[in-house]
Amino acid sequence: MAQNFNHPVYSKNVIEFVTVCREFCIWLENEKVEKRDAFAWKALKMLPLLYLKTSVLIKPETVLDDFLEKFVTEADYEFIRNRIKKIMGKFDDYLEVFTPDMQLSETPLSSTVSENIADIYQDIKDFLLNYRTAVTEMMNDALAEIVTQFETYWGQRLLNVLRAIHQAYYSNDNFDDDNN
Repeated sequence: MAQNFNHPVYSKNVIEFVTVCREFCIWLENEKVEKRDAFAWKALKMLPLLYLKTSVLIKPETVLDDFLEKFVTEADYEFIRNRIKKIMGKFDDYLEVFTPDMQLSETPLSSTVSENIADIYQDIKDFLLNYRTAVTEMMNDALAEIVTQFETYWGQRLLNVLRAIHQAYYSNDNFDDDNN
């Protein structure tokens, strides 16, 4: 199959997005013990960049009839979630206010930084591994899927997590107490 380097999957915006996605995954997959304040500082830089780079993408039409492969296993997901949960400690939970269920609920809804970032990681990692195939049609459909997932699912979760981390990082004198 001949490569068409004029295809949108090779555009500057997509290449920059792929680069940020790669850095995001490397950061989360790092097994080094990270202090809470260092993790939050990096999240406060990485999450807005990921949001920005995703928001400028143009969603292409899908071209394949096949579903894209899912690469992230439950063990991979749990590794990321547990790592973040351990780092964030008591700051992992936050009140969720931007969810449709909130308007129907009589009690506050809570969410976790760890689960939401693991959800984002799962979609991003699956995108990267499908994109890495270097088959233009698969790259195209992976791009279409990640933009759809951003619009319908993880874009809002990213913003909610960013809000929670920002609040914890800048509003708590004891943010790094009892860390890890």
